[in-house]
Amino acid sequence: MAMKKFINKPEDLVGELLEGYALAYADKIRLAGNRLVVRARRKAKGKVGVVTLGGSGHEPALSGFVGKGMLDISVPGEIFAAPGPPRCLEALKRAERGAGVLFIVLNHAGDVMAANLTMEMALKQGLNVKQILTHEDIAGGPRSKPENRRGLVGAVPVMKVAGAAAEAGYSLDACLAVAERLERQMATLAVAMTSATHPSTGQAIFTLPDDEMEIGMGQHGEAGTGRMKMKSADETAEAMLGQLLADLSVQAGEQLLVLLNGAGATTLMELFIVFRRMHQVCEARGIKIARARIAEFLTVQEMAGFQMFIARMDEELLKLWDAPCDTPYLVVR
Repeated sequence: MAMKKFINKPEDLVGELLEGYALAYADKIRLAGNRLVVRARRKAKGKVGVVTLGGSGHEPALSGFVGKGMLDISVPGEIFAAPGPPRCLEALKRAERGAGVLFIVLNHAGDVMAANLTMEMALKQGLNVKQILTHEDIAGGPRSKPENRRGLVGAVPVMKVAGAAAEAGYSLDACLAVAERLERQMATLAVAMTSATHPSTGQAIFTLPDDEMEIGMGQHGEAGTGRMKMKSADETAEAMLGQLLADLSVQAGEQLLVLLNGAGATTLMELFIVFRRMHQVCEARGIKIARARIAEFLTVQEMAGFQMFIARMDEELLKLWDAPCDTPYLVVR
């Protein structure tokens, strides 16, 4: 099927989407420097800055989470492509408020390469920066080899707790510690039913027969754990949740944060039906879903499917998750 999108020239996509985004949320964010998305009002001096990077085309991620209580700056790349290190270095410098900067990076080859080069440049210039890599996609391999696991929607909760910690005045080491603690206790699994098209080229990024789905597919069409015939909402929820609970060795009496992240073309109706079954399964096992969010956080254009995320939570992580934030796409009062 030919691509059908409301765009102008493909080469103007990122510039125009950022312009529209900044106009829509001028009370929360603005564009600065070399196409950086920054908080409309800077964080107070003496507090840790929080920065991320990532390709465009996954809106609202990641620039949708810039604002009080979360990110200070997002560095958006071209469609599905990491930004260059010089722009990332500019962001780290802008985010410095006298207490250092936490650099949150999703484990994708291009993002990691750009981030590593940025860190080399930052260290040579004497900047106080710490980096955390999110890699919670269990389809990538065993927990003992996190380097093989992709970063998916779990980056958003990491940004939330790290941003809350920074806002509360935690030191850079303490912000990194809570972010790493959450990162070690989270797991995500994705399912896809239909492909997306690359908005710059019009080409489908993968193909699936009409009667099949794939559990474990990455957000750019990377291979998953195997294709199978379409399953019902309950069957899909049980299959995915079972793998996630096993990966984290979740036991009765523990409490979880749950996110269901729509990939772009899956309706809230479907996501709530899936969540209903997740809740039933957890309740039957004596596991408490302490917090839940059902929405689109990180999309892949018009891909049909979703990412199921769980994280084991302790009282400090819950407090940071509940702390106020004010961003275009996540608000906590």
